[in-house]
Amino acid sequence: MIFQKLWSSLRAQLNKLANFFWEADPIAQMRYEYDKSVEELKSGRIGLEQYRGLVERVTRQVKEGEKHVAQLEAQAKAYLKAGDRVTAAKFALEMEKAKKDLEANREQLTIHETSYNNSLMKIQHATKKLGEVRAKITKYDAEIKMSEAEAEVAKLSETFDFNVTTDFGQLEQVVQERIDRNRGAVRVAADLSSRGVAEIQAEQNMEQFMAEDALKRMEMDMGLVTPETAAPAPAQKELGPAQPN
Repeated sequence: MIFQKLWSSLRAQLNKLANFFWEADPIAQMRYEYDKSVEELKSGRIGLEQYRGLVERVTRQVKEGEKHVAQLEAQAKAYLKAGDRVTAAKFALEMEKAKKDLEANREQLTIHETSYNNSLMKIQHATKKLGEVRAKITKYDAEIKMSEAEAEVAKLSETFDFNVTTDFGQLEQVVQERIDRNRGAVRVAADLSSRGVAEIQAEQNMEQFMAEDALKRMEMDMGLVTPETAAPAPAQKELGPAQPN
């Protein structure tokens, strides 16, 4: 009783393991069954060829028997016409035996021909079915791969969700924050650079003004200009209607 239970449990586990491998890669299993059927069909074809050899041998025996019967019949008739009844009877008796052998061979040939044709039809049908199975395997293989690809695409569409609650959305937010910080650093650098340019320009303007002032004092010392001519000219008034007194 205990051994029976252990054996039943072992069979159940083996069946479970077999089902696992069976369902793990059904296309590979189908190809295995197909290849096994092809090998069996090859063996059947070899057997059919050997059987056809038997049919051909019986066919040859029938043809030889027909010739032998015809030859014995002709000899019996020839001796009968010649008046030699004893010899004619001898060939007639031999002809009757040959006819019996011929009929037996014909019956065997009919049986063998029928068996061969039935086997041939079965192999032809099996070959056709194997062709259909091969086409189905190719179709199922393509459909499984396509369905797996569609499933992966569906998973990717869920993974690459831009919602901030998803991992991808959170990663995208981190990337955007880093981009914002980088842009802020660039803006600060640009602002600092602009301020430096303004100070340089102011310093250059101050130096130009001081140089112009020193040049005017030198011209006055040399008598080239007087204080009156060195004074800046009054700004001209813009033309316009006369103002009433």
